[in-house]
Amino acid sequence: MDTTLRDPLVGQVLDGRYRVDARIAVGGMATVYRAVDTRLDRVLALKVMHPALATDATFVERFIREAKSVARLAHPNVVGVFDQGAEGAYVYLAMEYVEGCTLRDVLRERGALQPRAALDILEPMLAALGAAHRAGFIHRDIKPENVLIGDDGRVKVADFGLVRAVGSVTNTTGTILGTVSYLAPEQIEYGTSDTRVDVYACGVVLHEMLTGAKPHGGDTPAQVLYLHLNEDVPAPSAAVPGMAAGLDELVAAATARDPELRPEDAVAMLALTRRTRAALDDAQLDAVPPRATAKTSPAAPVTKRGARRAGGAVSGASEPSQDGHDRDSGSGRSHDASPAAPGASRGAAAGGHAGGADDRTDVIPRLVRLPVSPDDSGTADLSAASRGDDQVRRTSRLTMPPPEPEAPVRQPPARRRTGRIASAPRGSVLAIVVAALLVLGVGVVVWYINSGQFTRVPSLLGQTEQTAKKRLGDAGLDASVEKDFSDTFERGTVMRTDPEPRARIRGNGSVTLVISRGPEIVRVPDLTGKSLADAKDTLRKVGLAPGVVARSFDEKTDQGDIIRTQPKAGTELRPDAGVALVVSKGRPVHVPDVTGQSEEEATASLEDAGLDVKIAAERVNSPEESGAVARQSAKEGSRLARGDTVTLTISKGPRMLTVPDVTGKSIDAARSELNAAGFEVEVDRSFPFLDDTVAKQSVGGGEKAAEGSTVTITTKGI
Repeated sequence: MDTTLRDPLVGQVLDGRYRVDARIAVGGMATVYRAVDTRLDRVLALKVMHPALATDATFVERFIREAKSVARLAHPNVVGVFDQGAEGAYVYLAMEYVEGCTLRDVLRERGALQPRAALDILEPMLAALGAAHRAGFIHRDIKPENVLIGDDGRVKVADFGLVRAVGSVTNTTGTILGTVSYLAPEQIEYGTSDTRVDVYACGVVLHEMLTGAKPHGGDTPAQVLYLHLNEDVPAPSAAVPGMAAGLDELVAAATARDPELRPEDAVAMLALTRRTRAALDDAQLDAVPPRATAKTSPAAPVTKRGARRAGGAVSGASEPSQDGHDRDSGSGRSHDASPAAPGASRGAAAGGHAGGADDRTDVIPRLVRLPVSPDDSGTADLSAASRGDDQVRRTSRLTMPPPEPEAPVRQPPARRRTGRIASAPRGSVLAIVVAALLVLGVGVVVWYINSGQFTRVPSLLGQTEQTAKKRLGDAGLDASVEKDFSDTFERGTVMRTDPEPRARIRGNGSVTLVISRGPEIVRVPDLTGKSLADAKDTLRKVGLAPGVVARSFDEKTDQGDIIRTQPKAGTELRPDAGVALVVSKGRPVHVPDVTGQSEEEATASLEDAGLDVKIAAERVNSPEESGAVARQSAKEGSRLARGDTVTLTISKGPRMLTVPDVTGKSIDAARSELNAAGFEVEVDRSFPFLDDTVAKQSVGGGEKAAEGSTVTITTKGI
């Protein structure tokens, strides 16, 4: 039985726009539906957060962050996000509907892939991630479930649900995010993530494509995590004898346990991948792995064991993440969701394929290789031909043929017409009036069909997007937005419309606004010496995006000003590309040791050094006297920036402890007991000959003494 019939959202219209047609998949955080945008009349995938989680600010923030992050990545290998909104208890993302399947479906059906097919999938993956990295984002959950392969062979990366803006490093406290088989060692051990964790995951996915199996297995997630921490990813040739050495080296470079040994980001990894491919001959690229059979080889016929089902492809069911819950995976459902029901579609990403894995054995031979061409310096063109054939405008116009011209009617002389009307019977006059009204009504209807229900597209060229949308709204027209490069129109203004200005359009129709992105090539400006805020404004004005912000000591540059950019000034980039900024922390301040000083003395010493001081709310027992500094947050000799804060914890004096009675005990036993009680021990050896028994102690048993103070014991003389 199809359980989608019980889903309360199926058949509903969300936000007055999105009609929910069928449930595709269900995950731990959201459900994905195939839906229709009734305003633009297009099929899309609707990812709806479970209502129980919509009250959790953390989950809602992650949902919205995914929408904003992916919306900035206008790249053909990234599953697009069209809209984000909420209605009542439902928070949703409207996403691209991809006809196809996931890489997991392909691996499950075919096992190991030929090296050529594996690289054909890896390269567009890296192009998508490279665009994200250069825009200042990391994915953090790369796995086969999040790699979608369309029916046309196009590869797309889905599910930016765990995406984060990259600072110098991203630290995740609490639960490790991601899927255990693809986590980098630094994610597991320290909870830190930068662009190199995506490179590591891509290396694991490449190993899995070349061998048909994950590099590290185990009965529990803990065992898999242990292997990632302590063992290198094995060479693919260990599982597939005869594999080219260059592929072993590529996997080893991407999966180095030390992140410093990996390519710095997906762009560098893409350049390395293309150089590796160029060094392989056709025999090495087309080698059939041992696991492949005639049935699953590229030349094999496509199997059709099941009829195609209605629905979209989702980034399919996967292994649990470290915390035991399904993770978002796929733009259509952004979860490792399982199919909604037997008979419902399994699909590929934000929508798409309507059949099972058996329908997808013909996908790999038809992969579309996008033009991603890294140069020798390790950079790559990440736009990947996002224009042209990838954008097909569909404009529907209703035109009516002009009415047939009527034959001329010869008019009788006025006198005879008047005479006939005057002498005609009353019924004839009424018939003439009715006929005249009927002719008039038909004329009005014909006018309305041909002209009355149409309007003219206003001229919007050169106007800002906001102004153009308002003018269209005032005219009763809807607006959709596309973007393109222009050397003539200023960035953010309308460069053309579809239909064109003054063209006839239905009064409730839609006009596509093509907004200028500015010139196709933008030079990175020289930002040296500018403040961080000014540098960001300058980048936005020229059409670039502020990316990663790192901070470094520099004795020549004032604190808070820009030291350098990456790429450097003068580099040519595409609009909206990210530019990393390195901000000066000024001259380093060496922290003095202020423990044991009074609160006033310690504060003065630190402030004289250019540091701010904060006093901890609670005092602690310590060997220092009451009121003195017990400890400081930054150790002596540490390097801080001017204006950084050092926290001081004030002592409330040592604890007073009860001294145990050790008279009559041996020296060793007495020393051990006093040390355990928190005291130092000194033995009085004033007698030339000593017995091993304690005769007396400097502080009597049962008396109080300061923790850490010294108790002297004296032995009996002989």
